[in-house]
Amino acid sequence: MSRYLKFKKRLFKLSLIPPRKWRPAATVLVAAIVGLGFYMIRLSNATSYLSDDPQACVNCHIMTPQYITWNKSSHREVAHCNDCHVPHDNIASKYFFKAKDGLYHSTIFTLRAEPQVIRALEPSINVIQNNCIRCHENQVTDAKLMDAVANHHPHRTDRICWECHREVPHGKIRSLASVGHQIEPIRAHAPPDLEIIPKWLKESMKSDNKISK
Repeated sequence: MSRYLKFKKRLFKLSLIPPRKWRPAATVLVAAIVGLGFYMIRLSNATSYLSDDPQACVNCHIMTPQYITWNKSSHREVAHCNDCHVPHDNIASKYFFKAKDGLYHSTIFTLRAEPQVIRALEPSINVIQNNCIRCHENQVTDAKLMDAVANHHPHRTDRICWECHREVPHGKIRSLASVGHQIEPIRAHAPPDLEIIPKWLKESMKSDNKISK
């Protein structure tokens, strides 16, 4: 007996192949589910979450203030979202945490159950704290700070870093009104033909160049 027939027999045995009269309907149903699955992947830009691109975090528009404040901070040049918000002990831990966190975030966003004030949960707090220490280990263990900063030792061991460093890297106020207009287009929400410089200004610049020549 060929492998195909053995495989087909096993599917029948497990009742994974419907009776002949139901096969057209089952085929249509499976095709619809697969098609909707691919559509959801495309619509949610799911593949972007496999990357370290910071703009993946603003696929959900409620994260725009967090993205903009980071984009205007000193951390922009040295650390992206995944550098702070996912574990870095090994690749399996990193993507497991991303998958778990992403499933929770997408569920909350789909159900429109976002809190008015977004705060990190306990697992995220532990990851962020560990990453703060991982990147700033020299500063954390610098003996000179023991004399320069009052109570630095208990503060760095008994507290999370951002209890003191409150405005790093997102700032203290993170509403859309407080962060102002984002000049850099956010790809998740911007049309592909969006241009930062308005058309009238481009034409004015061209005419000025002609006059100067």
